[in-house]
Amino acid sequence: MLLQFSIKNFRTFKEKASLSLVASNYDKNTREIDNINQDAKFNLRILKSAVVYGANASGKSKFFEALIFMKHFVISSSKDSQKGDKINVEPFKLNSESEKSPTEFEIIFTHKNVMYRYGFEADKKKIVSEWLYYKPKTKEIELFYRDGNKFETHDRNFSKGNTVIKEGLVRDNALLVSVAAQFNDSTSITVIDWFENLNIISGLEEREFKNNTIEKIKNKKEKDKILEFLKAADLGIQDIQYEEISFSDVPDEIKEEFKSIKEKMKDIDPEIFSDISTIHNSYDSNRKNVGKVKLSVLSDESNGTKKFLYLSGTIIDVLENGGILIGDELDSKLHPNLVCKIVSLFNSGELNKKNAQLIFNTHDTNLLSSGLFRRDQIWFTDKNKFGEGKLYSLADFKSGEVRKTESFEENYIRGKYGAVPFLGFFDNLNNILPQYENEGQKG
Repeated sequence: MLLQFSIKNFRTFKEKASLSLVASNYDKNTREIDNINQDAKFNLRILKSAVVYGANASGKSKFFEALIFMKHFVISSSKDSQKGDKINVEPFKLNSESEKSPTEFEIIFTHKNVMYRYGFEADKKKIVSEWLYYKPKTKEIELFYRDGNKFETHDRNFSKGNTVIKEGLVRDNALLVSVAAQFNDSTSITVIDWFENLNIISGLEEREFKNNTIEKIKNKKEKDKILEFLKAADLGIQDIQYEEISFSDVPDEIKEEFKSIKEKMKDIDPEIFSDISTIHNSYDSNRKNVGKVKLSVLSDESNGTKKFLYLSGTIIDVLENGGILIGDELDSKLHPNLVCKIVSLFNSGELNKKNAQLIFNTHDTNLLSSGLFRRDQIWFTDKNKFGEGKLYSLADFKSGEVRKTESFEENYIRGKYGAVPFLGFFDNLNNILPQYENEGQKG
């Protein structure tokens, strides 16, 4: 499970920003059974979900982009670059000092009853520092610490990593954990595997997750799970079928999408596309069921139904395997009630037996009044007048400032918690626009 993710000097965030999934005592006994996994070994109460709110350009997506970068770089830094290649980090650019300073990433997670803390600092040219600690029992043990080209390693528990260091196999622009995993260091492999199983999606890019669902529909057992999921959403779908269609039958908007990504899909037959058909009941004038009607998901179903269907495979995977789903704009195109149902699945002690986690950002304030979240699960991004983003939760407020019985939605909208846009300019539009009313007109 994810315990904490922190960044510093990354894009919007000049100072350190941390998202913690460790439950606070602030909300003790609030939705304790459903929303929290009790980790007896480390004596931790770990949250199963978190939601992030904030104004446009306040850093909601940038924080998730930091995790996307970290995941990709950890997995591929030893393979996808050569000596001298630049590292694609983006420091905070609105400050002359931070622009020249390294960017920092750190993540803490548990995996198979072991706790790991891994992080690094990097600038455009090199890895400035890197560290890996683990806690198999009660004491945290340093496996390695890197300061530029100097390494301190644990001789017994990181012996293979020590070997690659001595052989000079770690480039300035590559992570030691990535290199060590290639040489079969078991702990480094564990870290890489955890990142590979971290599901980070954009709710605006359906192709990121729809293929997973399409593959599942080909398998009857998996299809039945998805169908049950769709029926629970009350979409009127009685059955689903996988079909192959020719390119000429693909809707025009899909053809345009294909043109934009065809360079990345050179191994696919351009004449064959897959489609999902949904089966609905058909009724006569007396509203009597008289048969079934087949509809195409691509051309007949609504964008919301299409999105929910494509997303279902990933949600089922994460719940069944106890994984982590992180969604940027997860709720895009979805009805607020459907988003509430997705959150309730993750917050359920009965349906989420493997303690899967859901973390997403949204503008949907209905969730704040749903009663699904504790205060320590509700997070905000805000930006000051210097363009510096910050991240904080409702649990960071004093108990007298935010009571658990108050209306979170109403207070957020009126700006009590910050993280909303200042729209004073719009109040002056009535005074500004008349100045231009007759512009271009001749008397």
